[in-house]
Amino acid sequence: MNSKNFRMPARRLAAVATVTALTAAPAVLGAGAAHATGGHGRASAVVLRTGLDVSLLNKTVNVPLAVSLNEVQAPQSADRTALSARLDGVNGGKPFTVLAADVASAKATVTAKRAEGSVRLVHAKLHVPGLPLLSVIETDDVTAKATCEVGKAPVATANVLGAVTVLGKRVTLTAGGPTVVKVPGVGEVRLDLAERRTTTRTAAATALQLKVSVNPLKLNVADVEGTVTLAKATCESPMAAPTKHPAPSHDPAADVRPQGAPAKADLAETGGSSATPYIAGGALALLLVGGGAVTVARRRRG
Repeated sequence: MNSKNFRMPARRLAAVATVTALTAAPAVLGAGAAHATGGHGRASAVVLRTGLDVSLLNKTVNVPLAVSLNEVQAPQSADRTALSARLDGVNGGKPFTVLAADVASAKATVTAKRAEGSVRLVHAKLHVPGLPLLSVIETDDVTAKATCEVGKAPVATANVLGAVTVLGKRVTLTAGGPTVVKVPGVGEVRLDLAERRTTTRTAAATALQLKVSVNPLKLNVADVEGTVTLAKATCESPMAAPTKHPAPSHDPAADVRPQGAPAKADLAETGGSSATPYIAGGALALLLVGGGAVTVARRRRG
């Protein structure tokens, strides 16, 4: 009778000791994961960019004509109507207008989710040294736009609308290949229309790319060779923000299991886990309490 009444509290005491040892483990499994912030996007826009080599006075003087009109990088915008350049030996050393337009705008913007560059030219006329009265090209409406948005495919668009005149000749541009215009005694211009490129995060749009070779009357007063870009926009999308997962909560009471219930395996390949020392401590406590109970019961029977 006395032995039976003693065994029940001893078992309960052993169970309590085991539960106390298991619940003493800190909640290390609930630590939050680190995350990195995303990168910034980029955008740019330029109305005109030239890379021309100019040979003057029978090639006795060689000078570059490398100018840009309204070239901006986000977050900026620019609006101008004309760009002048000065080259010694051309036009009596006076400035000459490389590009004149009713509208010549370039804009570039970047936010956390979107990057965009855009260009517009209205009624534009391009001149090079040696041809003060004849335009290399005249256009009505030229646009280029590149948009890169997080989570969406980048988009590049370029359009040349209305009439196009090259070296005084009315031409029809096609996307199927370059258009070459030759004018005897003046020179040659090759035009590539509406170039568009996209990748998973970038876009680039160029409305017109010109390859110019001009030597009026073969007099070598001004021999011009090189390239001209009209209306170009680029972008690179911002990096997507990482998804934040809430750290799992750890409830010590949820780890309490009835005696004899199978334990859920939570061991690494090495055969241990961060909770192993606490489980071992609980088992030791159970062993000590059980041994004490047996000793006391034997003394009482004696």
